[in-house]
Amino acid sequence: MAKIINKDGKEGGSIELPSQFDERVRDDIVRKAVHSIQSKKRQPYGSDEKAGLKHVTDWVQRNRAYRSRRGKSYPSSRTPRKITFRRGMQMSGPGGKAPQTVGGRRAHPPKAEKDFTKNINDKERKKAIRSGIAATKDLNKVTNRGHRVEDIELPLVVENDFESLEKTSEVKKVLKQLGLEEELDRCKEKKIRAGKGKMRGRKYKRKVGPLLVIGEDNGINKAARNVPGVEVVRVENLNAEQLAPGGVPGRLTVWTENAMKKLDEDLFN
Repeated sequence: MAKIINKDGKEGGSIELPSQFDERVRDDIVRKAVHSIQSKKRQPYGSDEKAGLKHVTDWVQRNRAYRSRRGKSYPSSRTPRKITFRRGMQMSGPGGKAPQTVGGRRAHPPKAEKDFTKNINDKERKKAIRSGIAATKDLNKVTNRGHRVEDIELPLVVENDFESLEKTSEVKKVLKQLGLEEELDRCKEKKIRAGKGKMRGRKYKRKVGPLLVIGEDNGINKAARNVPGVEVVRVENLNAEQLAPGGVPGRLTVWTENAMKKLDEDLFN
């Protein structure tokens, strides 16, 4: 059984937990499902077909000796790109279009047609979602993810009136009444990302905050989208990445009464 909390932070009844909360948490399957989701978001990339070949230098003389090689006739690590000179038997010539040529093409550049997607069995995908749901009531897993949920009984279940909130200030007020004030303060902080990601449109990093799982969207989605770290999702649209960001189960989750009732209808089984 779980307590149902109203918008004032007071107990307003109880509800029996659906069978998904009794699932054994399989971290390996959750991680596999998250990797599958992330692989389908990868953007294909590749090099220009003519990269490294857009030069006028080319080898025009045919090979005259058996198994002879073009370029320098003495050992060298890289073949020069242009014809420079000929000194007796030592001829410094171009590698032309060879991959080891100075300033030349790559031997095996990335191909844009490469498929990065990783598939997962449907039963494993549902098992990962059930494992993520079960982990939301485990206080140790939730705190190990860094959420600040001291003296809070999990899982958090709120009344259906929560789905009808239409203002961001109202959503913040209710979350604070649930005891999540420290969690919201944690999600406000953002830091500059280390590495080259700063140059690629993702300069700042922010903590992942509470996940609000609802049965019906009566305004809560628009009201909560401006709260840092908070994400709203309908229960039938849940996936492993939302329940376990980064493949680590135990995200702090707030359930509505409607969402619990829909889970009871053998959802994800």
